[in-house]
Amino acid sequence: MAPQNSNQTAFVSKTQHYLKVKKPLLERQRRARMNKCLDTLKTLVAEFQGDDAILRMDKAEMLEAALVFMRKEVVKQQAPVSPLPMDSFKNGYMNAVSEISRVMACTPAMSVEVGKTVMTHLGVEFQRMLQSDQQSQQQATQLESASRPLSPASSGYHSDTEESEAAVSPKPAQSSSMWRPW
Repeated sequence: MAPQNSNQTAFVSKTQHYLKVKKPLLERQRRARMNKCLDTLKTLVAEFQGDDAILRMDKAEMLEAALVFMRKEVVKQQAPVSPLPMDSFKNGYMNAVSEISRVMACTPAMSVEVGKTVMTHLGVEFQRMLQSDQQSQQQATQLESASRPLSPASSGYHSDTEESEAAVSPKPAQSSSMWRPW
């Protein structure tokens, strides 16, 4: 009977071979591929962010940071691109309004009603521009706070969401609803 047992142990079915040899090998290869991709993603995000802190994170934290980074980049790409920064535009607008006011004041044939109408219109447009700028800033802030990782593993503490709520400062109330250049 001993020869029959040696024949039976020498014969291994394809299923047994797959379960004992191939499956662990395939799993190791799959994990190696995943780790290689995670390392590549980690270096790319560190390169684009200019911050090497991501290189010291574990895999879950690194994935969260990569998602936050990608969401910020998507928001940046979706935001309308203006040739000049908004502050520069506001300063230029204010300079133009003051120049218009000066020219109208120096023109002897200028009607007071026409000057008042022009300056009121310019003020209303400036207020509308400020309000749309504030709304876009608020939307960007909301998207940024929503894209923060909510996992306690990101810093080891559960206070991640509390920090984002405390960082938002209250907006000062405007005392005048109409902008006046004079």
